Amino acid sequence: MPRIKIYHEDHIDSPMWRVWQSFSSNPFALIGLWAVLFLLVLTIFAPFIAPYSAEAQDQQVLLLPPSWDPAGKVEHFFGTDDLGRDIFSRILHGVQLTFGMSLLVVGASLFFGFVIGSLSGMMRGIKSSVLSHLLDALLSIPSLLMAILVVAVMGPGLNNVFWGVGIAMVPQFVRVIHQAVHEELQKEYVTAARLDGANSLQIFWYVIMPNVWDVVIIQVTMAISAAILDIAALGFLNLGAQAPSPEWGAMVAQGLDNLLLAPWTVAIPGVAILFTVLSVNLVGDGLRSALAPIRN
Repeated sequence: MPRIKIYHEDHIDSPMWRVWQSFSSNPFALIGLWAVLFLLVLTIFAPFIAPYSAEAQDQQVLLLPPSWDPAGKVEHFFGTDDLGRDIFSRILHGVQLTFGMSLLVVGASLFFGFVIGSLSGMMRGIKSSVLSHLLDALLSIPSLLMAILVVAVMGPGLNNVFWGVGIAMVPQFVRVIHQAVHEELQKEYVTAARLDGANSLQIFWYVIMPNVWDVVIIQVTMAISAAILDIAALGFLNLGAQAPSPEWGAMVAQGLDNLLLAPWTVAIPGVAILFTVLSVNLVGDGLRSALAPIRN
């Protein structure tokens, strides 16, 4: 007898299942997802995977080319820099400083942006209008410029980069959540919930939030990409991670002195930044396409 597959109707009609079906049908989104998961694994286990310490120097192998070059060595897959440090090991350690820190920055910014944006979105009248104009003024300043201003006041260093980029990201989350919540407040189902006796907290959490999570998720993916670029840019400008830190932007800056003699010292960390940002953007584009039918 032929086997009959039985599917639960609630499973088929689940919004999350439809989003996953749409997302998984996009091959580029899946590639980005696997790449991001790979980066997450490296963020956690990089110190155990790296064959050398990020700061270990070997004067016998200065500016050694990558292993695919005839003059390269297998022990140093991506070659070495002008101090004899293994670039492959530094790239692995740098995942925590560039990609890992971007996740922490976005997580902290999301928390504060969610609280402020939700409270302001539920407001009406002059308070909401004043905050909206204030956010417009803050968002007119590019996030990198704002981060530079914060770091310039607080001083260079990786800890201050966290605060600088985080402060620059908060207005973006506040604006997105404020606008989404404010728009949902005008919908008829919110009025129906009020007439049914629901208080403001119940309306916000059970009625409004299920309809704005998709906007928040998409904003998170965009913010991660921006945070990666901002962290790397501050490191490149010597305002972020300081030598001998293996942060990717700082590695690009440190390799510029030997660009003509050893171009891999600049190209490899640059490709790492490009790969990470591209992977996150592929996931973000896939989520936008998958969530579009639900938003509409």
